[in-house]
Amino acid sequence: MEVAKFRIVLKNLLLVFLGILSIQACQQPAKEIIFPQTDLTAAALIPKPQTIEATHSAFGLDKNTVIQTADFNTIGTYLSKKIEEQTALVLPVNQNIKADKVIFIRKGAGNTVKDKESYQLTISNDSLLLEAATAEGAFRAVQTIRQLIPQTANDTLANHKMWLLPTGTIFDRPNFGYRGFMLDVARHFFSVDEVKKQLDILAYYKINVLHLHLTDDQGWRIEIKSWPKLTEVGGTSEVGGGNGGFYTQDDYKELVAYAAERYITVIPEVDMPGHTNAASFSYPELNGNGKTPKRYIGTEVGFSTFDAHKKVVYTFIDDVVREIAAITPGPYFHIGGDESHVTPKKDYVYFVEKVEKIVQKNGKIMIGWDEITQAEIDSTSIAQYWNTPENALKAAKNGMKVIVSPAKKAYLDMQYDKHSTYGLHWAAYIPVDTAYQWIPENYIKGLPKENILGIEAPLWSETIFDSQSLEYLAYPRLIGYAELGWTSKENLNLKDYKRRLAQQRYFLDKKEIKYYSLE
Repeated sequence: MEVAKFRIVLKNLLLVFLGILSIQACQQPAKEIIFPQTDLTAAALIPKPQTIEATHSAFGLDKNTVIQTADFNTIGTYLSKKIEEQTALVLPVNQNIKADKVIFIRKGAGNTVKDKESYQLTISNDSLLLEAATAEGAFRAVQTIRQLIPQTANDTLANHKMWLLPTGTIFDRPNFGYRGFMLDVARHFFSVDEVKKQLDILAYYKINVLHLHLTDDQGWRIEIKSWPKLTEVGGTSEVGGGNGGFYTQDDYKELVAYAAERYITVIPEVDMPGHTNAASFSYPELNGNGKTPKRYIGTEVGFSTFDAHKKVVYTFIDDVVREIAAITPGPYFHIGGDESHVTPKKDYVYFVEKVEKIVQKNGKIMIGWDEITQAEIDSTSIAQYWNTPENALKAAKNGMKVIVSPAKKAYLDMQYDKHSTYGLHWAAYIPVDTAYQWIPENYIKGLPKENILGIEAPLWSETIFDSQSLEYLAYPRLIGYAELGWTSKENLNLKDYKRRLAQQRYFLDKKEIKYYSLE
């Protein structure tokens, strides 16, 4: 039996080698060949595609390859740039050049790739065909191509490099249309450049939402021109007593535009009526807990609230939502709504119902943490489940969509184990394996899949203060959450995932991501 397997492997290697020789027979000098897997099904792709069919040969990516686009010209240019970053090859796009091999990008025909993010790759010895329904789908396909290109070179055989991509067909589409990462920039502030770095990693793993937690007790991080003290006063502190920081509206627009280029939607969150000490410290007339607001640099929660019965509070919220909505092209506005422990329930319900109307008036769909289901809210609003299954079930009964973010499984600020350098463990310890071993659509018993908008992994920043500590907690667990959001549950397998995850170190190291162990 082992002899038969050896013969099959030897035959496949010979076919690849002979194919390369035939392609290069008339070209000088001879080329360096970088041998990858020739089995497309064994490629270390994350998220794992829906279907993969291998033909056990290779497409030779080299300097004689060109990119042609019938559609999605910007995607062709983007792919050329990424290939250059990875291989130093400069591939011409839509130039009238005779070439041995071509990467062709076009809009898919018929029902094969009809969904917004679906795509198909057909790879043969001399061509790579990318078909997608939309530019967004083509962009997701480019991330798969990037992952197919070998990350490292073998020993030099000659002076002309070739990167071999295994041949076959990949068809792909996401399991959920919403696949998010939440970054808390309120407890500790992260700069525009730090957030951009994370956006690049999110795009690579097909995450399509960045949820920014912009306000909390410790800091207010977004400029509101009609209420300037929010950043002049509320933006100057953070957990532990640092200087804080904030985004000007131009900074925020820059982040939104950078995300949009990667087909990532930014969702702003202004947490209320609790988690509001920074706002009330800036404007005491907003305060509703009966105490004089003071600068807060601790981590305890639940002590702050807006006054639900003051007209000025709703004037304030209308101004805040209006200014942020005007520079946020995405459809959502997150109002927080969690842990409002000192807000009387009657006041809380009244507040949420009033704020929902303000959000809708400004052209956005309201999202809130699952506590918002205590109020009578519209079925178009969205509940983000983090703690109480009954709230998620109530949302579904009301016809609402639910974002699945269970603290015990998906909170990135939870420690891996008791030896973790950063993080907390009030919900659970979440090792890499545990982070991957759950099915979002099965997690809340009785919650229909059709009511699940998608999955999001929040990273609260009480214990992190720079990119290194952020990345320690986020990676590699966020990579697993990307797969849970994209890949159908039938294709989820821990052993196979860990094999593919181990090979992500080349990309992460190149991007200088300070990840936790991949083992």
